[in-house]
Amino acid sequence: MESVDDVLMLQLDGLGELRSPVLLIALTGLFDIAGVATTALDEFAPIEQAVTIGEIDPDPFYDFTQARPTVHIDDGGVRSLTWPDNEFDVVRGSGDRDLVVLVGTEPHLGWRTYSACIRRVAELLGCEVVVTVGATADGVPHTRMPRVSGSTTDAALATALGIGAPTYQGPTGVAGVIHADLADAGIPAVSLRVGVPHYLMSAEHPQAVVALQAHLAHVLGVPVPTPTDDDADRAGEIARWRALHDEAVEADPQLQRYVRVLEAEYDRRAEAEIPSADDLAAQFEQFLRDRTDDT
Repeated sequence: MESVDDVLMLQLDGLGELRSPVLLIALTGLFDIAGVATTALDEFAPIEQAVTIGEIDPDPFYDFTQARPTVHIDDGGVRSLTWPDNEFDVVRGSGDRDLVVLVGTEPHLGWRTYSACIRRVAELLGCEVVVTVGATADGVPHTRMPRVSGSTTDAALATALGIGAPTYQGPTGVAGVIHADLADAGIPAVSLRVGVPHYLMSAEHPQAVVALQAHLAHVLGVPVPTPTDDDADRAGEIARWRALHDEAVEADPQLQRYVRVLEAEYDRRAEAEIPSADDLAAQFEQFLRDRTDDT
């Protein structure tokens, strides 16, 4: 089994000191329904602002019959292979802090070593908190703003943010391993998850992307990212997919009735699963100040 030194490649020369860095992680796989989580974080590290400082070698971590490399041929006829990647990018100047962003592919193998690579990066860069983001199938109607829920194994952070410890028991993804590893290392970590309508999992959900980004950006005190593609007008995308979702539901009377039940249950709930974004932001900053004072 390879060690962290064998698979983690970092280039930190000239990087300099980071301002209150936070490590953000989104991985394709079990907790990235419809690509919502990875899409949300992709926009936190746009190419023109991000500096790639390292990567995890994919070779020991993947069954390439499941995550196959892809072949590309450029305009000059040059053929190249693209492998599942896990790159660490640094984005400076986002509000009052710098971001370290990993948008990667959930590994099939070697989870402990993969998690240890993430822990090593968090330690070397002095990341104050690690935040994993995910998207899960949920009983939320597509006609309402998706719910964002949070959890942490760090008691002080749970108290500061008013969220609880994880309650899920059963098979987990690599994110569960990462959180356990970070807890053992004394690095605070938070999991933020957005719900995606389980009856429309094969569709795209830009509204869920927006909900996840809004909470994450407000909590961290950084700007909400905007799409860089001229065609990727977020409001237009939300409207277009809402129309497509409506058409799919209208074509199925039984599904229409089910959505009305979900709407009634959603409206019945007086409070969201986590505090408001404003409250979270203030509490998160206070947690970091207290942690810095204690250190």
